[in-house]
Amino acid sequence: MKNQDIHRALAPVIEAFEEIGIQYYLGGSIASSSFGIARTTLDADVIADLRPPQVKSLVNKLASAYYIDEQMILDALRTGSSFNVIHLETMFKIDIFPLKNEAFARSAFHRRKKETLGEELGSLELYLSSPEDTLLHKLYWFKIGGNVSERQWKDVIGILNVQGDSLDTAYLKRWANKLEVSDLLDKAISEATND
Repeated sequence: MKNQDIHRALAPVIEAFEEIGIQYYLGGSIASSSFGIARTTLDADVIADLRPPQVKSLVNKLASAYYIDEQMILDALRTGSSFNVIHLETMFKIDIFPLKNEAFARSAFHRRKKETLGEELGSLELYLSSPEDTLLHKLYWFKIGGNVSERQWKDVIGILNVQGDSLDTAYLKRWANKLEVSDLLDKAISEATND
């Protein structure tokens, strides 16, 4: 997927969120590519504080250029599961995860950062997960995936290598302990230091 296609697919969704007042941030490989080593991606992960009364406006704004299903979104919000919208021109998929009412989810949401993604995404300004929260999410997904995803692990090492001493180590260790990924964080730090 070319960067300009990602930009074309993401920009109207971000614009719609901001016009409607839906707070959000991007995580996943777009965030890890921004804070670590860039890699190609087939989708975008968006965490959104989306409320049922906002759904109709979102569908109305995006329906002409996206596959978007109002009932699917309402069902996802009711059950706390994710849903996706697909940009019809590029077939780029945007996975949207409703914000969970959990301590780590709230902490990560509070720490999101507004960034301008320059060359990668055609100067698109949007909210990203912080480097620390991106790393913790990646460790968590690596763990629940059976510790086998080479892609997730490389993203973690990339963030550690690029961000280095700028990372908030106390925050990382505190949440790694709560998320039960302390052993993986220690292993990743050791591996990144040895690269």
